[in-house]
Amino acid sequence: MIDYKKLQNGSDIRGVLIDLPGGKPVNLTEESVTRIGAAFALYASKKLGKSVSVLRIGIGRDSRINGDILVGWLINGITSVGANAYDGGMASTPAMFMCCVNELKFDAGIMATASHLPMERNGMKFFLGSPEKGGEALGGLEKQDISAILEMAEKGEFEKAAKAGESGKTDIMTPYIEGLKKKILAALGENEGAKPFDGMRIVVDAGNGAGGFFATRLLEPLGADITGSRFLEPDGNFPNHQPNPENEEAMMSIVEAVQTSNAQLGIIFDTDVDRAGAVLPNNNGALALDRNRLIALMTAILEKEYGRITVVTDSITSTGLAEFIENLGCRHHRFKRGYRNVINEAKRLMSEGENAIFAMETSGHGALSENYFLDDGAYVIVKILIEFVRAARRGQTLNSLIESLDEPMESTEVRMGVNTEDFAAYTEKVLEKVKAHFEDKDGYYIVLPNFEGVRIGADKSHGDGWFLIRRSLHDPLMPTNLESNSVGGVKKLASALLEAIAEFDLLDTDGLKVL
Repeated sequence: MIDYKKLQNGSDIRGVLIDLPGGKPVNLTEESVTRIGAAFALYASKKLGKSVSVLRIGIGRDSRINGDILVGWLINGITSVGANAYDGGMASTPAMFMCCVNELKFDAGIMATASHLPMERNGMKFFLGSPEKGGEALGGLEKQDISAILEMAEKGEFEKAAKAGESGKTDIMTPYIEGLKKKILAALGENEGAKPFDGMRIVVDAGNGAGGFFATRLLEPLGADITGSRFLEPDGNFPNHQPNPENEEAMMSIVEAVQTSNAQLGIIFDTDVDRAGAVLPNNNGALALDRNRLIALMTAILEKEYGRITVVTDSITSTGLAEFIENLGCRHHRFKRGYRNVINEAKRLMSEGENAIFAMETSGHGALSENYFLDDGAYVIVKILIEFVRAARRGQTLNSLIESLDEPMESTEVRMGVNTEDFAAYTEKVLEKVKAHFEDKDGYYIVLPNFEGVRIGADKSHGDGWFLIRRSLHDPLMPTNLESNSVGGVKKLASALLEAIAEFDLLDTDGLKVL
């Protein structure tokens, strides 16, 4: 029996689609996916206040093997309860939201993707359009929505419609790409047909995911020389590297592409294009724009446009980034890990009158209020490209915008396993102990405000930096980030933390011990 609850991953559904020797058992079966499709159609009907028979649901997929089969199962489930489903083929996650708000006006969208996870995995992300004609889209589903859909799917009590819904094909990507083009041209004061990237070499590494369109269907038609771009062809085996801007091998690939092709800008996407990273040439080398640097660059760009803003990030951003944001006259609001967390926190602050127009997680998920607070890697890159052209017209480069960003001397992440089934209670005790241990300890201080785990700062003689220990909500893990402004500082921080948690023998601290 499939445990449908285990298919939930926050606000997404993820599972195993391909049976590999020695791998995890398949739980995205024809039955489970068909049930999920039916449950989503009925759930959407209720949330939107529309008859299920009038619903139009677009479905896209990334480059994963058997993604087309998963889409077919979803369509069967959706149409079995009377809703109408349309296969959009290869698409990006942001495009599946945009099909609910652009001229396609779908009532809902589903993206078949498991982001950067291994090739045997797959999953789904869900979006809802507007309950009313011309109204505001409801957007991506939240955790509680996914829980409700999976509960319905597990029961499987669906009454087949007297008349099955319509199914067919649709073009999701063209309206989305045209929207990005119009955004670029309008921001640069160009007319339709202009080529603002003429004479510029810009390379893309799509990692054989769904992002190759950005090079061939957007950059090249706007005049860019994309020679040197890599792995634009979709291939669900991901034969070259993980399509993941957080992956070291992937970032090395786009850095190398910039250097070997003498490009002025490099761009990298994850599998479904909701995350991005970039690379700039830097003297005789290259500067990777990921994590803190990407947030810093986006803040500098947005400050030029909006003035003082509040930037919402996840919990592991650096002290240097906080100082950079504040030196721009903006406010840094460090919140929790999880792209939905930072986006929803920005929305909350906006509702209270704060100019929190930008939210970004260090993983590369970035969202802006001007773009429905959609985490869209391509849109983030579009904002960078616009400033890239403007800087070139001034005889400058983007590098100058972040040259004052202080970088840590050392930084690392250790993911400590928790060897007990009752890991939630156990990790809570660990956090309580860490907080008590450092509360009045010379050379250390508790960093506040802090919304996740325990963040400890250390003076120059005790590590010259900080560490954040937190607990995973879904897995038996305690991820810990350490950052220092001095050589050897991370080792000092790790030693201090090890002393604080010495009594917890069910916590795997080997990763800290070897630093």
